[in-house]
Amino acid sequence: MSGAVPSGFLTLPSIDDALAREIQAELDRVEKLLHDTVEASDPLLNEAAAHLLAAGGKRFRAILVLLAARFGDTGNPDLVPAAAVVELTHVATLYHDDVMDEAELRRGEPSANRRWGNSIAILTGDYVFARASEMLADLGTEAVRLQAQTFGRLVRGQILETAGPNAGADPMAHYLEVIGDKTASLIASSGRFGAMVAGADPKVIETVTRACDALGMAFQLSDDILDVASETDQSGKVPGTDLREGVLTLPMFHAQRDDAPENARLRSLLGRPLGDDETAEALSLLRAHPAMSAARADLEGWANLARTELATLPSCPARDAFEALCDYVVRRTG
Repeated sequence: MSGAVPSGFLTLPSIDDALAREIQAELDRVEKLLHDTVEASDPLLNEAAAHLLAAGGKRFRAILVLLAARFGDTGNPDLVPAAAVVELTHVATLYHDDVMDEAELRRGEPSANRRWGNSIAILTGDYVFARASEMLADLGTEAVRLQAQTFGRLVRGQILETAGPNAGADPMAHYLEVIGDKTASLIASSGRFGAMVAGADPKVIETVTRACDALGMAFQLSDDILDVASETDQSGKVPGTDLREGVLTLPMFHAQRDDAPENARLRSLLGRPLGDDETAEALSLLRAHPAMSAARADLEGWANLARTELATLPSCPARDAFEALCDYVVRRTG
């Protein structure tokens, strides 16, 4: 589960041109700070720590920090470091996630664990998080507390995913709890960070946080739907990856709830590793199943929740940009 965002989001027609230029200029500063921060004197550590940054990424969480700051004072010099902190935190978790998932690729490049082994990958993730924490220390006690709380949720989400649902628990509810902690928590904190650092009104900070939390859920659900629905690698990975690996996501949970006899074959393919032929069969069956419509309805529900929160914010180009994200995340799965 990745929580990817549209490439070139700042170039969407609904984004104000002046706002896009401002955000892009700040992103350029964030990018430089990211690379400067992970630079190390040891050649191996230097190469490993820069590995995922060099592989690219949309810098979505950094964008949210910068957008949320538009509801306050964007002149605060701590804004770019705050955006770098959340992005480094995200990158640090990717090193660990790839080890746990035994992933071979990340952002189209060999994963760090494949290239240097699990131990180096884990330690590199620790190093990146340590560098983020060092930068964070200059942003104040409140920022440190927010980061600690967020990291606690990230770890909790990973543990919940690894352990699976308890006996008798609703698997879909467990799945939503996992992505709430593992994905949406950092996205929500990104919005909170930006508004907080910019000194926005406390009510605005809380509203932005709730909106970004719902937006984070929507982004993850859209990725899970795209893994089934896309004919290409729109989702950032080969379609059917979750099916192939036996990973259950939202459309599959809906399909499992359909106990009709004609659905028996599809149910038998879900939740276990599949070969090429069975993956193709499962994709065909699932794409034709009403579970896809049900999953899209759930996605729309989270996007609408974000829209409802955003509608209470002051009207401005930043609010329009947030609303454009809500619209995009739904359209990309249609």
